[in-house]
Amino acid sequence: MLLRIRVRLPDRPGSLGKVARILGAAGADVVQMAVLERDAGRALDDFTVAWPSGAGIDRLCDGLAFIPGVDIEGVWPTVESQGAFPDAALVGQLAANPDGALVILADAVPSILSADWAGLVRVTPGEAILVHTSLGVFADIDLPEVHPLRPRSFTDQDGTQYAVAPIGEAGLAVLVARTAAPQFHRTEVFRLAQLVSATEAVLGSRLTLMAAAVDAVPAVSTDAS
Repeated sequence: MLLRIRVRLPDRPGSLGKVARILGAAGADVVQMAVLERDAGRALDDFTVAWPSGAGIDRLCDGLAFIPGVDIEGVWPTVESQGAFPDAALVGQLAANPDGALVILADAVPSILSADWAGLVRVTPGEAILVHTSLGVFADIDLPEVHPLRPRSFTDQDGTQYAVAPIGEAGLAVLVARTAAPQFHRTEVFRLAQLVSATEAVLGSRLTLMAAAVDAVPAVSTDAS
């Protein structure tokens, strides 16, 4: 299985090498690494690693905690997107099938952002209704408050982490969720917003029509006032 590991570490030569060696010694195979931020001599990095299914992560966390200056922000399961450039691949899929672009976007976002699920939310002045969900939803969803409706991340009362981005003026938004994981970083929110912008560009003047055509399945709703 794949794990996403978010660590904060000293931003100096050798730090990444120490983390990579500890991960390898623990039995993890590093698949991908991304730098989320650098500030005041510290860096926040995401590592995606292949990890034996069913194996505990204690030795992994213990090894990382042993490195001076390294703090573990979170470790959670992920499903990495196929290909080296998943964002570009998604834009290609959107362009090839514009009639299903909104659903394709929601279905693709969880693997790109290491989330549990994503959905399309129809937003009106008094209500928000979930009209489509990706795979990974196995029970009724207690839809959180999505306002203020702008690209942002937030933590719900039950600890679920969310990111949301409105889709133009179409009355829809993309809502992304994950549990047992850190809050969506601002770079992840920006990435989500960029994917939404790409979808808007592909659809152009058809966006409003496509948004209206999304089948409303009122699984859950929340007071959006």
